[in-house]
Amino acid sequence: MVRPSSTLATLTRVAPTAEKMPVEAASRPSFAPLRHQARIVAVIASSEFKLKYAGSALGYVWSVLKPLGLFGMLYVVFGRFLKLSNGTAHYPLYLLLGIVLWTYFSDASKLGMQSVVDRSTLITKLAFPRLIIPLSVAASSAITLAVNLVALAVLIAVNRIVPEPRWLLLLPLLLELCAVAFGIALFLAPLYVRFRDVGEVWDLVLLILFYASPIIYPATLLPHWFRLIAFLNPFVQIAQDARSIIIPSAASIGAANVYGSPFGELVPLAVAALILVGGYVLFRREEPWFAERA
Repeated sequence: MVRPSSTLATLTRVAPTAEKMPVEAASRPSFAPLRHQARIVAVIASSEFKLKYAGSALGYVWSVLKPLGLFGMLYVVFGRFLKLSNGTAHYPLYLLLGIVLWTYFSDASKLGMQSVVDRSTLITKLAFPRLIIPLSVAASSAITLAVNLVALAVLIAVNRIVPEPRWLLLLPLLLELCAVAFGIALFLAPLYVRFRDVGEVWDLVLLILFYASPIIYPATLLPHWFRLIAFLNPFVQIAQDARSIIIPSAASIGAANVYGSPFGELVPLAVAALILVGGYVLFRREEPWFAERA
């Protein structure tokens, strides 16, 4: 639950005050404004993460229990009853990794979509870059992702999988995931300001994407024609690449295999870049009208 008063107080404390800058500093290039905005994002993200479970008995534990609860239910139904675990190495780890990544993607995009409307009070009372709002939401969701990755690390240790230097390749994959979720949030937020039905549509799209993406099942079960469509979704490429790094023997295929060329890896990357740039352009174009429409 968003608490505008708390976020408003936070923004007020860290709001830029140009008059406090030395006069001589204004005449030379400086990264101070950028550092200050980054500090605002960090402070708001940390504040909202702390407030997210304020008042609940288990507190931050819920950020881990939710994906673990979904994992447990899906593992029993699809791994045990429907036998999807057969032929997939380390299926519990395969499934949990997909769920952890999906949880971030779903939460960051949905909360980012609602962020401008939920914080309309801030927009009307304070002058600050509006881009900070969805960016702080994405950062807050990234904190939850980091917590969930700790739970994933425990399962990796249980499976006695030894980390390798190539695991460093997970970092650009996580950055790509954050960029895609942020880009979608930037694209949806202005639309949600105009049309509240966008929220219901996105809920339906997320549900379809969850079952249409190889999260529960290996991508090898998909027919070739559907793989060509599925791998246009950057999330599918990110999840598959992450699995191939951590679980080399898993039944995971990449975009290069699907499109029959090493350059096939560029297809979902191009879609990710298009989403981020397109979302940014739309957000900045609609930004001047947020205060009166939200």
